[in-house]
Amino acid sequence: MREVAELRERLSRLSEASLHITEDLDIDAVLQRVVDGARALTASRYGAITIPGESVRHPSFFVSGLTREEHQGLFDMPEGLEFLKYMSGLEEPLRVSNINSHLSAMNMPEFLPTVPATSVLIAPIRHQGVGVGTIYLAHGLDNREFSQEDEDTLVLFASQAAMAISNAHRHREERLARADLETLIDTSPVGVVVFDALTGAPKSFNQEARRIVDSLRNADQSPEQLLEVLTFRRGDRQEVSLREFPLAELLRIGETLRAEEIFMHVPDGRSITVLLNATPIRSEDGTVESMVVTLQDMADIEELERLRAEFLAMVSHELRTPLTSIKGSVSTIMDAGTDLDPAVARQFVRIINDQADHMNALVADLLDVARIETGTLPVDPEPAEVAVLMDRARSGFASAWGRNNLTIDIEPDLPLVMADRRRIVQVLGNLLSNAARNSPESAVIRVAAARDGVHVAFSVVDEGRGIPAESLPHLFRKFYGTQSEEQGGDTGLGLAICKGIVEAHGGRIWAESDGPGMGARFTFTLPALEDSGSDAAGRFPSASTRHEESAEERLRVLAVDDDPNDLRYVRDTLARSGYAPILTGDPEEALRLVEQDRPELVLLDLMLPGTDGIELMKDILDMADVPVIFLSAYGREELIARAFDMGATDYVVKPFSPTELSARIRAALRRRATTEPMKPYVLGDLTIDYTERSVTIAGNHVYLTPTEYRVLAELSANAGQVVTYERLLVQVWGEKSDGDVRPMRTIVNKLRRKLGEDAEAPTRIFTEARVGYRMPRGE
Repeated sequence: MREVAELRERLSRLSEASLHITEDLDIDAVLQRVVDGARALTASRYGAITIPGESVRHPSFFVSGLTREEHQGLFDMPEGLEFLKYMSGLEEPLRVSNINSHLSAMNMPEFLPTVPATSVLIAPIRHQGVGVGTIYLAHGLDNREFSQEDEDTLVLFASQAAMAISNAHRHREERLARADLETLIDTSPVGVVVFDALTGAPKSFNQEARRIVDSLRNADQSPEQLLEVLTFRRGDRQEVSLREFPLAELLRIGETLRAEEIFMHVPDGRSITVLLNATPIRSEDGTVESMVVTLQDMADIEELERLRAEFLAMVSHELRTPLTSIKGSVSTIMDAGTDLDPAVARQFVRIINDQADHMNALVADLLDVARIETGTLPVDPEPAEVAVLMDRARSGFASAWGRNNLTIDIEPDLPLVMADRRRIVQVLGNLLSNAARNSPESAVIRVAAARDGVHVAFSVVDEGRGIPAESLPHLFRKFYGTQSEEQGGDTGLGLAICKGIVEAHGGRIWAESDGPGMGARFTFTLPALEDSGSDAAGRFPSASTRHEESAEERLRVLAVDDDPNDLRYVRDTLARSGYAPILTGDPEEALRLVEQDRPELVLLDLMLPGTDGIELMKDILDMADVPVIFLSAYGREELIARAFDMGATDYVVKPFSPTELSARIRAALRRRATTEPMKPYVLGDLTIDYTERSVTIAGNHVYLTPTEYRVLAELSANAGQVVTYERLLVQVWGEKSDGDVRPMRTIVNKLRRKLGEDAEAPTRIFTEARVGYRMPRGE
């Protein structure tokens, strides 16, 4: 009777523990409940649970009965990870009275945990034949041993835990997948609305749909109230008012729409045109349960079409004007015959020549724009002196405009720049013409060149009519403001061409103005060529040499993209630019290729099958110190910022031209040509090995992210000197930094914590207020 009672009590406790671990679907909570339950069922002193793989790669597991110090001690015990790796591979329960004797018999190292333990009971957790975890139980030094009953109980409990852990894993995966899908839908540039077919009420809608709704409704009006007054007009001019036909009635019809242009308006006159798709979701019996509607705002497309029409009209006018002059001059000469004075005839011929030149320049601009759009603009960068470029632009400007009120200021000791001389002179000429056109004849135009990190910045400043703040972001668009003189040139193509040429060189261009009547400043950057790196510069392919290089001499670039068409496009671009492309669409193979082929640069797609591109980048950077450029159709600022924070060198938004990609690769490789010292930096117990890219304190490795390491390497490589905020932003974050020093301060704070620094009394990284940071000279 006593045995029956004990068995009943044991089964009751087992049933209660099994129910307890299924009350929650959070994986962390389930694992903690499993180890707590196993320890309670067997009256163990200590308990722990590990998950396959995680205990080795990331030494963290759930424990019960241990203090925080004892838990941490498990990580520090000799051969601790090897012990856990061995035990987690068991397929049958293990019950031993003395764990050290057992390990000695197995010729394994002695088990030396920070907590006293002798008798050990271990049980694998398996679900459908696959191991999902391992439970470890132990008694202290009180001579207690686990019984067969304890083992049987733990095996039964482990079988129940297997189902709970599997369900928790599945719940987490489904929750993450749902969150990813919701994020994707919510950030989509197309509005998405899900309607309840029974009531006609919107069940959910994303940000773009909310923006469209907000543009039509009043502040005190709900979306449901808006639907009551909304009127639709379809492509066949048929209008449907929701006041006359309730939305629920229309939805139950279950009509499928594909890319139909719909005009929506409300009684006060506000309206919007959208491209609408509607798909019914039906139940098993065919009844329409809900309707998924997508809305694409046509305003941008309509604006683009309007600008294109204006541009074509302008081009037609610009071509017709010189043709009229040429036609008139030719007709006058022919009609006059021999009676025309030779001097007058020469004047008409001069008009014909000038107008032909004007037409030729216009056609050249149109061809340049077309080449920029198709990525075929010919650019052949080579080392060039800044002063020579400035002088050629000044000469051309003086000849064309006949004005000498031009001042040039060139910073002393500027390095050479990588530039196609003819194209950069064209950019400077366009900017000077733009400044002259918008300034009084007596006004001075200032041209300057100065060092800007790894670039040289050229600027053209005028004292003319200025630019409204709302126009600044759009100045370099091809179809923006064709009737406005602030875009440089009668055709409105000047600044668009400047932007294409500068970006093809790996630089950037922008405009600044304090407003109308306050003048304007146009600035662009070109990659600088350091004297110390001049021999390294020869490694970068140029149009004149790339065809002579053999495959062994070419720089290897790894491209990872699961889209075969994109991969083929990148391959052709790399091959034409003189690089040796290495291609794959498999993230796992990408890691193998990084280790095997050691590429000089990696191109990564952000969205890859089975993994996130940023996570893959972290794995690549753990294996090799290589610049990584993202190629992605996602241009959201949050994603770009996250990529740069995690160590990306550059981020290129699809679609991109071959010229832009080649230029960005050259710029990334050029920045890498600036080498770190070969000799390690040593300061007390801190050692930075630049060759191994490792940081140790008292012989213990300090794990740093790629960005943290680059900040520390830059500071230590310039030990004894103050490294300014501006230099750190350029050297670590590159030209995408936008001058925001907050990420830098965050990284420095993290570095100090990892190096054991007290921010109030630092010994390694010192802050120079409002200037930058410095580190002491090494020993």
